[in-house]
Amino acid sequence: MITLDINGKNYQVDVGPEVPLLWVIREHLKLTGTKFGCGIGACGSCTVHIDGKAARSCQTAAGSVAGKKITTIEGLAENHPVIRAWIKEQVPQCGYCQSGQIMQAAALLAENAQPSESAIVSAMDGNLCRCGTYPRIKLAIRTAAKEGKRS
Repeated sequence: MITLDINGKNYQVDVGPEVPLLWVIREHLKLTGTKFGCGIGACGSCTVHIDGKAARSCQTAAGSVAGKKITTIEGLAENHPVIRAWIKEQVPQCGYCQSGQIMQAAALLAENAQPSESAIVSAMDGNLCRCGTYPRIKLAIRTAAKEGKRS
């Protein structure tokens, strides 16, 4: 039995310690906002925060995060500046990658409130978008950074 702190709630799950966190989140806890994309940590669809840092949940063993704070897209505040900017800049098309993109962007802005263009590209480089909305993703991150600056 593993106890996980996800979105501020403790969950006890009966899985082996090597089971990917993604499967625990989606299959055991039914928090389906975190997406399965590639299974090898290359696309970013499964990005969550572990102790505030962006991480690929498909490559994270559930046993390795016991005692750490895990946040999924469901745990991000609805009025988070990144979510508001995503809506304002009309980023989504198919939407499949959006939860991973948003979680990666939120982690970036938590670490660097005013990132340069190159810092945005560097941080977001591992998150793939099938629809190619990269210009709108970068615009939304800049919008969220400006909004955060005014707060």
